Amino acid sequence: MPEHILFLTGKLAEARLNRVLESMQPADFSYEVRNIGLSVAALMTATMIRRRVTSVNGAARVIVPGLCRGELQEPATALGVPVIRGPDDLKDLPVFFGRGCAAIDLSQTDVLIFAEIVDAPALGVEGVLERARRFAADGADVIDIGCLPDTAFPHLEPAVEALKTQGFRVSIDSLNAEDLLRGARAGADYVLSLTESTLWVADEVAATPVIIPENHGDMESLYRAIDRMRSRGRTFIADSVLDPIHFGLARSLQRYCELRARCADIDVMMGIGNLTELTEADTTGINAVLFGLISELGVTSVLTTEVSEHARSAVREADRARRIMYAARAEGSLPKGLDGGLLTTHERKPFPYTAREVAELAAEIRDPSYRVQVTESGIHVFNRDGMLTGTDAFELFRGLSLLQDDAPHAFYMGVELAKAQVAFQLGKRYVQDEPLNWGVAVAPPAERNEDAAAVHALKGGAYKVAGPTLQASRKRRRKTRRKPG
Repeated sequence: MPEHILFLTGKLAEARLNRVLESMQPADFSYEVRNIGLSVAALMTATMIRRRVTSVNGAARVIVPGLCRGELQEPATALGVPVIRGPDDLKDLPVFFGRGCAAIDLSQTDVLIFAEIVDAPALGVEGVLERARRFAADGADVIDIGCLPDTAFPHLEPAVEALKTQGFRVSIDSLNAEDLLRGARAGADYVLSLTESTLWVADEVAATPVIIPENHGDMESLYRAIDRMRSRGRTFIADSVLDPIHFGLARSLQRYCELRARCADIDVMMGIGNLTELTEADTTGINAVLFGLISELGVTSVLTTEVSEHARSAVREADRARRIMYAARAEGSLPKGLDGGLLTTHERKPFPYTAREVAELAAEIRDPSYRVQVTESGIHVFNRDGMLTGTDAFELFRGLSLLQDDAPHAFYMGVELAKAQVAFQLGKRYVQDEPLNWGVAVAPPAERNEDAAAVHALKGGAYKVAGPTLQASRKRRRKTRRKPG
């Protein structure tokens, strides 16, 4: 017998939920859709379910709207079946049931990220540690200490020792052999970058060397260095060096292909800063293409930097890109439909509803609260008095008469309309009361120190904390009610 599922919803979403479920047929479950007596499904709460649902009519489980608030264990215990949240958006219900999208494991990767602190000589030890913690939080595996030419670095050893004490893997990056020796003797795990003529450094220290051509593009010198490392039984990493656009990019990619074809069993590094730092374009797309090449070539390490201001999230992007490409390769698939973290300015499916569907929803509204939706046709603002549609937040704001005497509500709607306009212009998915999703370009909420209770509520654990505009609006209404006469 197929599983029987009870879907709980509200009046405004009931017809749409039925249409989505009908579109999924044939399915391996039977179902009942039940309107529990409220207009907006997103306003459902666990307490409301406990009061209004007393039987499940043989259902094996109950699915409630994804934005349903409160702990669901109490109604689940009372009904004797699991009560679980579905997706926030009805249009995502097929994905929720595994239609066209399987759960993707992004926990696996086979590429190490070396994150370089380029200006380490100009930072104190504490400054190096602070940068290292941020890079590690963003996904770096090795903290690379950059040494600058003709620049004194008296705190090199203390910096390496402090990093090692706190559990970091460390590399030293310099063309000066003395810097490499100092760093490695202080405990560094890797030294970058040795050439055929400086391989003697590897004999002096235990650190793993990263070797490059003696002169730019001299692959034969690199192959000789590789042979010497092999003959000594030493672990090493080879890097044929990636060049920037119009300064040899295509040829440098050919060198990586040649290196991998000739030396199939060695570890290879690619320094990607010459593209992310020296190309004035969003780095998420650059990293996506680079890590696709890295995945195909079997590159095992990357060296990345965050020097240019536009490359400020390069480490976090590299971490997400390596995981996406690993998952795609493991599945034998294109890197599409797996994860949207690298879609920072656009969205795969930005507009889940059509203008007609929004109009149908607006026609059912019976209260004065403004709702905002975004479709391909523009921004829609509606309440019981009707719907306005446009593409300019300022023009739409002029038509919202209820805001004239309510400054907090006016401010709130101004923020929401501005956010909706950005979503419409860029092709981002808009959800009222929620921030736009900027993927890996923006640090996760916990790193932005957002209110913990609000974050918990977003995950369905409790009522969402009233925001400052709602609090101010309530305070204004209380003062108005207390005025004499």
